[in-house]
Amino acid sequence: MAREQHTPTRPWIQDAVPLLVVLLIAAHVLAMIYWIYRLAIQKQVQHRTKAH
Repeated sequence: MAREQHTPTRPWIQDAVPLLVVLLIAAHVLAMIYWIYRLAIQKQVQHRTKAH
């Protein structure tokens, strides 16, 4: 008897979920790095203006 290989067809959205999760994590990491950078620059500017 010949066995047919039945591969379950998944919706494309289910295939895209891991990629979307990775992209969301990367976006949040970049946003956090930018936020920390902006805070550091802002503190340097405030520190310089207080010295004068």
